[in-house]
Amino acid sequence: MATRTRLVFLMSPKEYKTEKGGTGRLTHLCLPNSELHMGENFDLNETVQELIADPQNYCMLLYPGITARNLSKGDFTPAELGARRLVVFLIDATWGGARKLLRLSPSLQRLPRIMFTPSAPSRYIIKQQPQEGCLSTLEAVHELLMALERSGLDQYPQPAQLLDVFQRMQELMIKCAADPTRQGYRRRPYQNPHDRVGANRPAGKRRMKFLKVEPSSPVSGGRSSSG
Repeated sequence: MATRTRLVFLMSPKEYKTEKGGTGRLTHLCLPNSELHMGENFDLNETVQELIADPQNYCMLLYPGITARNLSKGDFTPAELGARRLVVFLIDATWGGARKLLRLSPSLQRLPRIMFTPSAPSRYIIKQQPQEGCLSTLEAVHELLMALERSGLDQYPQPAQLLDVFQRMQELMIKCAADPTRQGYRRRPYQNPHDRVGANRPAGKRRMKFLKVEPSSPVSGGRSSSG
């Protein structure tokens, strides 16, 4: 699915090497105008730094926070973009891993940030989201593209495509987990998401304050705990 926006997935080594159900790689395969890089200190990544330094690019980081511009509220317009190409960097890691990646990459810290208000809660069945408003990488890209289209910054002609791939991936993994003949895959079925308990530890409480910029209005910039 073609996009005008260049999407750059920055994947942590743990996500790249060990995550079986990670959606960042799956999303990258669906979008030809995207690229994927693995690492932690992206100040040392020549390709990433060339993208940031190119004056023809308007680079932004999809990451929530007080200073992030909410695309769902029209905080960024085509007039500001001008003739430049929009390049959006997305961190594909756990929330803890994303903080570490940012800490090690000052050039990413300096990028203007964007976020969105999710139109729906996460559809991730096979993994638990740490908080309301957290999404998998695939879902975050889906919401991002919808917000970009509403803002006149891009076109999103097939909004069901990514979600359909996401559903089929989960259905396959649930089927495999329920098959007793598949040794070494998973020893028990996946738990119903409605039966799960949210994170109540200090890190979870800090994240809630970070995600909820406005009362009862969760926003997301990025990803789930390991999506």
